[in-house]
Amino acid sequence: MHPWLGSLFGGILIGAAAVLLMAGLGRIAGISGIAGGLIRPGVTDRIWRLAFVLGLVLAPLLLGLLRGDTGIGAVQVALPWMALAGLLVGIGTGVGSGCTSGHGVCGIARLSPRSLLATAVFMASGIATVYVVRHLLGGLA
Repeated sequence: MHPWLGSLFGGILIGAAAVLLMAGLGRIAGISGIAGGLIRPGVTDRIWRLAFVLGLVLAPLLLGLLRGDTGIGAVQVALPWMALAGLLVGIGTGVGSGCTSGHGVCGIARLSPRSLLATAVFMASGIATVYVVRHLLGGLA
C-alpha cells in the first residue's frame, strides 16, 4: 500500500468520526475537550467521552495485532522532553480553547474565524519548534 493511501484512509476516518459525533450528539470532535471532560468535575456525559478516547488508544493496538505494526513509529526523543511537550500542548489547548482536532478539523470545516486563526498559530508554532529543535539545537534525543 502506498503511504498516501494510509493517510487518505486515516483522513477519511477522522472526518467521518467528526461528522458522526456532530450529527449524533451535536458535539465538536475536539480531543482536548473530550478528554478534559473525563476529569472535569460535574460533567455528566462521560460514557461517550470514554468510548471516544478508548477508540483512540485501542485503534493502533488493533492495527498492531492485525498488521504487526501500529504505524506510529519509534520514540524519537527522551521521556522528559515528551513530558514537557505534553505539558506545553496541554497549556496551549487551554489558552487556545481547543486543539488541532477541534480547531483544525472541525473549526476549519465550519469556517470559524477563531479556528482559522488558531490553526494558523499552532501550525506556525509547530513549524518553528521543529526548525529550532532540528537545526539550532541539533535534536533532543
